[in-house]
Amino acid sequence: MNLELVLQIILVIVSVAMVFAILLHKGRGGGMSDMFGGGVTSGLSSSGVAERNLNRLTVTLAVMWGGIILVLGLMSRFSGDF
Repeated sequence: MNLELVLQIILVIVSVAMVFAILLHKGRGGGMSDMFGGGVTSGLSSSGVAERNLNRLTVTLAVMWGGIILVLGLMSRFSGDF
């Protein structure tokens, strides 16, 4: 298995995980979440610690996604030169 294939598989996994992490975020109102019933909020819906951890997970996944895209782009760009 070559490195490019491994990175593409990891990219798919990170992309799916990032979609789920984004969908788990609490709606702030005025956006798409209000359209689908997200406008009704409850004070007990999530704690501050859980929301911070979800934010950290989402940012980590986004940085990983961007890094993998960058590496795959560089590999694609310079693969014919060697």
